[in-house]
Amino acid sequence: MEQRSAVDMAGDGVDGAVLDGNFMEAWMNGDFGYRNLRRGDVVDGVIVQVSEDEILVDVGAKSEGMVSAREIERMTPEELADLRVGMTVRTVILNPEDRDGNTVVSLAQAEADRDWEDAEQKMESGEIFESSVTNHNKGGVIVPVGRLRGFVPASQLTRARRRTDDPTGQSLAGLIGQKLWLKVIEVDRGHNRLILSEQAAMRQRNKVLKERLLTELKEGDVVSGEVISLADFGAFVNLGGADGLIHLSELSWRRVNHPSEVLKIGDEVEVQVLNVDRERRRIGLSLKRLQPEPWAQVESQYQVGQVVKGTITKLAAFGAFARLDGDASGEVEGLIHLSELGDRPIQHPRDAVREGDVVDVRIIRVDPQRKRIGLSLKRIDDPDVRVEDAAAAGVEAPTEQA
Repeated sequence: MEQRSAVDMAGDGVDGAVLDGNFMEAWMNGDFGYRNLRRGDVVDGVIVQVSEDEILVDVGAKSEGMVSAREIERMTPEELADLRVGMTVRTVILNPEDRDGNTVVSLAQAEADRDWEDAEQKMESGEIFESSVTNHNKGGVIVPVGRLRGFVPASQLTRARRRTDDPTGQSLAGLIGQKLWLKVIEVDRGHNRLILSEQAAMRQRNKVLKERLLTELKEGDVVSGEVISLADFGAFVNLGGADGLIHLSELSWRRVNHPSEVLKIGDEVEVQVLNVDRERRRIGLSLKRLQPEPWAQVESQYQVGQVVKGTITKLAAFGAFARLDGDASGEVEGLIHLSELGDRPIQHPRDAVREGDVVDVRIIRVDPQRKRIGLSLKRIDDPDVRVEDAAAAGVEAPTEQA
């Protein structure tokens, strides 16, 4: 048989650059110019026809690729309207040649493959992103990641979102519709498994936000935050990435024994920044500085000789403290010295009053600068009270108010 040169073949319309055994086999079988497609191949193609019951895509095969009728039925009108003749789309080959000789392709599976690739890239890069909860079960919540269903186990939700006393998981239903910051922590295409974590995302996000807050916050700023924990020495407030501490002494102008007397976890509060220690990465806050200082109003509100009601708050060896009920803030306390508790000699205040008692007292001294008010029980019926009387009564005793 006569061998023909590349030039001869080129004259017959054959590209002389393709002259190996594969070319000859393709030429003899009539497959020249077509792709050798296999099931599962991902191929870019061009849409050549779109209708409600048929979508054809040129994928370089003998015949145009057909999107299955079942897949078209699942498309929304919006998705169908987005497909236009001439548009390049990614497809997955479901069947290179069915019994009718057609190539069957899927657009949806190609999109899902792209979403798996995106999920893998997100995990590799450590990217965090937002997604809304669409469903839940007793183990966690479901969120969309592209066309994929991502799963956030309850153990990967932030502590504020999960309830450990609810084994049914019904409390998670309240998260449906809420947006979560998430991070991909596991991708397994073979088992259709995409696991996400809100905790990991928030740790990463908070680290960035904390750096920004530590840089931008300054003394005197007023900011809002959420109370996230209480300790004997104060309350911690999340400011949107960084936590600040309201020390026990900065919770209220009155004496506070524990933060729970003023705040509870979950409270939204407005606080003033007292200091920012960038080296130690600490933020000091105050709640009371945004409230009127009660003692600033004392001189205009209380006068020597005035009779007011007071609630006994504490007993000491030298007298009893009483909170003045006429004070709008409820934070001004005065001292009833031991000598002012009664006409007869009293060894200890408990012989005259108990904590919680509400009594009428007469004001015998007002000293706003030193934050002291002298009170008397025995002088209730003596309206003629002079300042020197108060000094003689021993109201200079230590107050132990702070």
